[in-house]
Formats: sequence, C-alpha cells, structure tokens
Amino acid sequence: MTRTVVSFVQNGYFLLLTFVTGLFYFSFYLVALTLGVSLSFTVAGVPLLTHVMRTTTAFLQFERVQTKIYTDITTEPCVKTVNVDVSNWLQVKKELLNLRNWIAIGWLLLKFPIGILSLISAILLYAAPLILIAVPFLYRFIDLSFMGMPSVDTVAKAMMVSATGVVLMMGSYRLTDRLTRLIGGYTVLMIKHVNR
Repeated sequence: MTRTVVSFVQNGYFLLLTFVTGLFYFSFYLVALTLGVSLSFTVAGVPLLTHVMRTTTAFLQFERVQTKIYTDITTEPCVKTVNVDVSNWLQVKKELLNLRNWIAIGWLLLKFPIGILSLISAILLYAAPLILIAVPFLYRFIDLSFMGMPSVDTVAKAMMVSATGVVLMMGSYRLTDRLTRLIGGYTVLMIKHVNR
C-alpha cells in the first residue's frame, strides 16, 4: 500500500515536472533563438546562437535522468559531439550547421504541448478525486450538485459522492502510471532520434 501511494505521488511530480520543463524549453528556445537571430548582424548574436545550440546535450541528459528517476525507464546515453581544436568561427559554423542540435531543439519544443496535457491530466486525476473525497466536510458550507443529483444536502449523498471520489482515485492511479510511461517513452524516442 505504501509503495502504491509513493508511486502515485511520484507520478504526480513527474507530470508537473513535465509541464515545468516543457514550459522552460519553449520559453528558453523561443527567446534565445529569436534574440540570437535578431542580433546575428552584430558580433554578439552568433556566439549567443552557438551557446544556445550547445545546451541541447545538457537538456537531453537532464531528460534522461528525470525519466530514470521518476519512471525507472533506462534510455541510451546522449551522444555528445566532440569539440575539435579549431578557430571560434569554425566552431560556430559547426554548431549552427549540426543537424543533431536542430532535431534536439525540435523534440524539446514538443515537450511544451505534452507538458500542457500532463498538467491538465494532473489536475483532473489528482485534484478532482480529492475534492470529491472531501465533500462530506464541505457539503454544509457549499451548495453542491453532482452527476444529476439536484443538491448534495445530506450525509448519505455526501458519502456517495465521497465513495465516487475514492473509486476515481483508484482509477487515477492506473491512468497516471500509464501516462508517465508514455511520457517516459517519448524521452526514449527523443534520444534515439537525436542520436542517429
């Protein structure tokens, strides 16, 4: 029982962390790439773009670790490009023309819509059953109606709604487990495509 509760909470953390990282990747790459491209006519834009491109390996590694910790899905290691001792401008050209970096950015940007879906799922699968379970404590203070019941105004009706919340909580455990496995599979697929 304790393991089930820990797993359920851990899956919730993973869903919320997926939203946070997806939002971060989207914001970071949107701002950094826009700023780098708009400043590319100056000396500052090109090095900025180069440093942004170098972040992909670190973010992919973070995704690997996060997936391993929360879902126990092992992914293959990220292939890191070898930095050869060449001039700065050749290094810039190499980073900007590296297709692997652009593919990684595309996969990381797709984490944003996945993160939004995981946030919505977390709210529906965690908050809704908890609210339903708390109805016996709330029905006296709030006018509630639930699934065709005109008003939850007695202890018996409140307990029926609370029992529905318990059943939904048990179903939520299974759904969140499958959802975290799907997101973990996305990370495996992402790293596999980037490593090609």
